[in-house]
Amino acid sequence: MVAGTKTETVIAIIDKIPLKRRNLVTEITLDMAGNMGLIAKKCFPNATRVTDRFHVQKLATEALQEIRIKYRWQAINQENEVIEKAKKNKKRFESEVLTNGDTLKQLLARSSYFLYKNKSKWSVNQIERANLLF
Repeated sequence: MVAGTKTETVIAIIDKIPLKRRNLVTEITLDMAGNMGLIAKKCFPNATRVTDRFHVQKLATEALQEIRIKYRWQAINQENEVIEKAKKNKKRFESEVLTNGDTLKQLLARSSYFLYKNKSKWSVNQIERANLLF
């Protein structure tokens, strides 16, 4: 075990292992830190570097959440514009209600939690929201 993640320090310690033994390593699982990729490349030249599933999944989920939030803000802005028009025309505004009883803003707000869950663990409401969302 090596204390710290400083590239030079870790490489110096791993280099104490004979290259012949290090060349036997066929695969290394890494997080997405650049320094770890460099360490693996320099110390284990024959090994395939694989990014661990957790970090890839985390990035994908964060990107999906960003998209959901972007669409939610679009829905909020669009609704605000329609409300403004209705006020100017002295008409009553009513939000469109989806088949599950949510407005589009509510659907986008309430969809955040099930995006983190495995589909097999979704509640009936979450399945209905997913069908509307996707």
